[in-house]
Amino acid sequence: MEYLPNILFALLLITGIGFFARNVKKLRRNILLGKAEDLSDNKPQRWKNMMRIALGQSKMVVRPVAGIMHIIVYLGFIIINIEVLEIIIDGLLGTHRIFAFMGGFYDFLIASFEVLALLVILAVIIFWLRRNALKLARFVKPEMKGWPKNDANWILYIELILMGLFLTMNAADYQLQQMGVAHYEAAGMFPVSQFITPLFEGMSASTVILIERIAWWLHIAGILFFLNYLYYSKHLHILLAFPNTYFGNLKPKGQFKNNEAVTKEVKLMMDPNADPFAAPAEDAGPPDKFGASDVHDLKWVQLLSAYTCTECGRCTNECPANQTGKKLSPRKIMMDTRDRLEEVGKNIDKNAGKFVDDGKQLLDDYISREELWACTSCNACVEACPVSIDPLSIIMDMRQYLVMEQSAAPAELNVMMGNIENNGAPWPFNQMDRLNWADESK
Repeated sequence: MEYLPNILFALLLITGIGFFARNVKKLRRNILLGKAEDLSDNKPQRWKNMMRIALGQSKMVVRPVAGIMHIIVYLGFIIINIEVLEIIIDGLLGTHRIFAFMGGFYDFLIASFEVLALLVILAVIIFWLRRNALKLARFVKPEMKGWPKNDANWILYIELILMGLFLTMNAADYQLQQMGVAHYEAAGMFPVSQFITPLFEGMSASTVILIERIAWWLHIAGILFFLNYLYYSKHLHILLAFPNTYFGNLKPKGQFKNNEAVTKEVKLMMDPNADPFAAPAEDAGPPDKFGASDVHDLKWVQLLSAYTCTECGRCTNECPANQTGKKLSPRKIMMDTRDRLEEVGKNIDKNAGKFVDDGKQLLDDYISREELWACTSCNACVEACPVSIDPLSIIMDMRQYLVMEQSAAPAELNVMMGNIENNGAPWPFNQMDRLNWADESK
């Protein structure tokens, strides 16, 4: 019976980490359903971007209020969880505050953790008020109803509970130290939780020990629960922001990549030695599809971005199409892509590792054509994203599919392309008359 708590803790730890590893494996599989793309170039710049944007939160502080609070929650939650290492060792070995031998440095660490926990609690409360009381415009868009809104609130509740358990655990521990209870030797400084200890005055040592143990167990169980909840939540960006900023687009905004198949055709047409009547090689597969109509047609880095989306709405808030009442919301584009990818992943799980056509696709079933053609391709959404997501790339790939596979461009675009083909310019004027305006202006 002496080792029963240690065994139970080990089982809890193995279960939590094992389930997390299972979800990570599924996440990796879903992302790799996308087309291959080599992003191994310019590694120094990629590392610099990751350190500056993901770790340094450089794009978050563009909006100082939300940015500073986010940094507090981010740093607080990460740094406080250093304490999880001590909890794990204590849980496995049956020790208590095993790092207490560090003396003054340990006191400083515990005091710092408590101050950060208090700041996290304050920031979380402000975040909750911004979402639910002030109802900022970007948090009440149509795509934020239902699960997205509930998910954001659940995250805030979980963080609040975890910080509360951390401080309660420390407060009970501090009370037991003052009572001289065995196994609770004096260790650590408690600048915040010391104000909770008066609640335990008059209680027996066994009652305070029970409170401390319950808070301790719930704290570590809550952390493992939160770790596994990430897969189902927008807070997956806690992990994926780092690879997403590393693999972010390094080209100047507005520079679009040439379609490789079209480039080959043009080069073939311009090659005087090429045989225009040559048959395709016998081992040549079917021609590649132009653009994208479903998640399989997107590149893996675009699917990674879909999972990384924080649903913060900065992209939609900056989108000129959305501001003028158009249906387009770049945030919804990323959320729809992720939802469809999750649906495809469940289809694969259900059918023994193979995707069975479900009669649905990203285009039309999730993202409407009206949304796609509302985009002005201004890159405002790309510039605004704090984790280097590029919604425009998905929009352009789906537009390419509509134009090159379905010949379904809007009438205005067809007129423009016809003018370019016939007149060498988007305007309906003969090439010889294109400079007449210069004479008329004199």
